[in-house]
Amino acid sequence: MTRAPPPDLLARLGALLGPKGFATADDVLAPWLTDWRGKYRGRAAAMLSPATTQEVAEVVGLCADAEVAVVPQGGNSGMVGGATPDASGAQMLLSTRRMNRIRSIDSAAGLAVAEAGVILENFHHAALAEGWRFPLTLGGKGSATIGGLVSTNAGGTQVLRHGTMRALVAGIEAVLPDGSIFDGLAPLKKDNRGYDLRHLLCGAEGTLGIVTAATLRLVPAAEDRCTAWIGLESPAKALLLLRQLDAAIGGPLEGFEIVPHGCLDAVLRHIPQTRHPLDAAHRWYALVELAGGKGDELAVRLETQLAIALQNGLIDDGVIAQNERESEGFWRLRDSISEAERAEGPAIQHDISVPVDLMPTFIADNPARLTAAFPGARALSFGHLGDGNVHHHVQPPADVDGRAWLAAHGEDASRLVYRHVIELGGSLSAEHGIGQMKRDLFAELDSPARLAALRGVKAGLDPAGLFNPGKLIG
Repeated sequence: MTRAPPPDLLARLGALLGPKGFATADDVLAPWLTDWRGKYRGRAAAMLSPATTQEVAEVVGLCADAEVAVVPQGGNSGMVGGATPDASGAQMLLSTRRMNRIRSIDSAAGLAVAEAGVILENFHHAALAEGWRFPLTLGGKGSATIGGLVSTNAGGTQVLRHGTMRALVAGIEAVLPDGSIFDGLAPLKKDNRGYDLRHLLCGAEGTLGIVTAATLRLVPAAEDRCTAWIGLESPAKALLLLRQLDAAIGGPLEGFEIVPHGCLDAVLRHIPQTRHPLDAAHRWYALVELAGGKGDELAVRLETQLAIALQNGLIDDGVIAQNERESEGFWRLRDSISEAERAEGPAIQHDISVPVDLMPTFIADNPARLTAAFPGARALSFGHLGDGNVHHHVQPPADVDGRAWLAAHGEDASRLVYRHVIELGGSLSAEHGIGQMKRDLFAELDSPARLAALRGVKAGLDPAGLFNPGKLIG
């Protein structure tokens, strides 16, 4: 059992961190005690904001000696309540936002070392200034931090070509639950010293260590990009199109998103200054993006392949963006779906993945399963077909009180969705993590072997349960 912090611990932490790094005032803490969705609210004895790795280590050491729990937090933009303390008021909220230095960018090696509090969008700009690109982006890039992205193994729209955050992490520096510093920043290509602690910490959601810095892989800045909005009949045909483009174009293919007409229609109704890219409505759309050099003739190659796809009946229509403004307009349609869905009314969001080849099957079959169990329930799937991750939103029947319906049936509806996902060999969390929102369903539905292994790792590294208790595996 963890304990409430004694007054002498608070005094020592205040002296260590000073007024910029130690706060207990309600008005200062309040914005950070609620998760991004407003689903979870907690309390904290204090918010600790160390400015260096050494300060993090000293803070953690003091809390460990006093058996006081620590909840790490980055940009507080997570989707599963993974960085929100509980309601006891006994936990310490440890913010990494003051650790916001980009320590180095090695232009020869294509590597950068960034501290945990560096905001993703700022990191993008810094890399581009040196002729490089960090190939991970997402809607919350203006608030998400490097430490949070590492700790949740974040994904985004470029996973198809570059992988998740884990694939882009070449090294990690972290403070472990006993206050010791793990220095694994060296970007070793070969390191055969047993378990890979870097990969273990990536995706651990702050339950095994507090990431303080990471060595990140960069790719050359794209000199050109080509974006297309395509109308087609089904996810099955979209998958065939993806396979065709991947075989014919390969490396430059960085994004492949699918959007049903219902989602696009909601965006057009609720998001100002948006317009349909095509002349007519289609059941489904694909958003395709290539990135590369000026001499790669991206537009010519994509136009050639789309003509072949049209001739073969894979697509019904399509348009290629003529400039950067049109490309951004296409992406705005995709990135605004969640906002538009919120305007439509309450829904349950499921961030799931299945093997790419089975994604059309899931999208086709799951709505029928839902309506059989919950008459009138509706389902919309959109997102990253290229990496097998779609956002699957379940909406209440149109003629009922949506919030009351979700309160009565939401958990069972989610259980049905997740059972179907696991039946197909998938995951109930593709890129947002488990946090506290999915913790109980994870324990109920996932593999006992997986859960036992995770609990064993947690017990070995954090036997007192001081790091982010109640998240991921309890």
